[in-house]
Amino acid sequence: MKLGLHLQTMYFSRTDLEQHEVLTLAPFGFKSSASQGRAYAEEEPAYRTRFQRDRERILHTTAFRRLEYKTQVFVNSEGDYYRTRLTHTLEVAQFGRSIARALGVNQDLVEAICLSHDLGHPPFGHSGEYVLDALMQGHGGFEHNKQSLRIVTKLEKRYPFYDGLNLSWEVLEGIVKHENAAKKKNAAKFNPELRATIEAQIADLADELAYTTSDLDDGLRSGVLQAEQIDGVILWDRVLNELGLSSQRLTELDRHRVIRKLVGIVVSDVINTTASRIAESGATSALELQELPYNVIGLSEEIRTAHRELKRFLYQNMYRHWRVVRMQKKAEKFLSELFHAFVSEPSQLPPSAQAHIAKRGLERTVCDYLAGMTDRYALQEHAKMFDPNTRA
Repeated sequence: MKLGLHLQTMYFSRTDLEQHEVLTLAPFGFKSSASQGRAYAEEEPAYRTRFQRDRERILHTTAFRRLEYKTQVFVNSEGDYYRTRLTHTLEVAQFGRSIARALGVNQDLVEAICLSHDLGHPPFGHSGEYVLDALMQGHGGFEHNKQSLRIVTKLEKRYPFYDGLNLSWEVLEGIVKHENAAKKKNAAKFNPELRATIEAQIADLADELAYTTSDLDDGLRSGVLQAEQIDGVILWDRVLNELGLSSQRLTELDRHRVIRKLVGIVVSDVINTTASRIAESGATSALELQELPYNVIGLSEEIRTAHRELKRFLYQNMYRHWRVVRMQKKAEKFLSELFHAFVSEPSQLPPSAQAHIAKRGLERTVCDYLAGMTDRYALQEHAKMFDPNTRA
């Protein structure tokens, strides 16, 4: 059967697009027509697959727009050239699509998971997550993957008959199983005995590769890292050698070339390694891949070891740099003081937040309110609460 363009209407119907997936995706790629559907039944669009619709629902959320002013490593006030949580998310989606396209799996499902994976991140990056988790001990804790799921299933209010976005089951599964498929306590409703789909596995690794390469780029641009410091790191030395460059004479244009080359090395390795693993597994369906006792997506042993070394270097020399640590400590102070102030006197919360206390509980309501803030808004709220010269 061929994919046919409707000559009178001049568009590909959803049925055509679903048939195109059947004909063109690898046997182990997840077909949108095989989806377990949505929690609330609704008519699917005439010209988009389920996962395409999910992707677009995520793009239109308030939580997605707020990522523009949420920290990746450097807070927004540090400058306009550094990655934010939004630009990081877009880069993850680009990595994911490239890998999915090469392996012949569902790009739309990969992209929907990638675009949603950080919706639950609070302001001030991972520092914000750590402090909220500490503050919420005894009240369920805080973890950004679980918060992403709360956003798309409960907190976003865009439809009259249900909370959340009513996303497809497979997208929700990808959010739940992001980062660590062994977190079975979070996956009780999503086949915890199975690995994530190959599309969710791609989103997971794309996230890791994107933040490593982009954080290296931002570290060099900011001056937190000096090129000479990185000499001796295997991947760095390999890239410089292949490009014929020296860290002592690295220009801005050279830095772009280095990061592009590094991305090319790790993405190519993922594609080649994964293709070999799939062939060796003998899996011929999406379910058979999920039933394997290991993830098929991954790096070769050589590149995985080298990539781990690069991550260690970034942790020791960038994430623990005094400028970054100062930003982290400020984040802890701002969020802690706001949390305690709102919990001690809930009437200081906006009425829209107070309305949720009876159903969610006080601490969770305050946590949701803080987690939804951008860096900028958190700083403004802190000033309104604690600076007598700032109007409330």
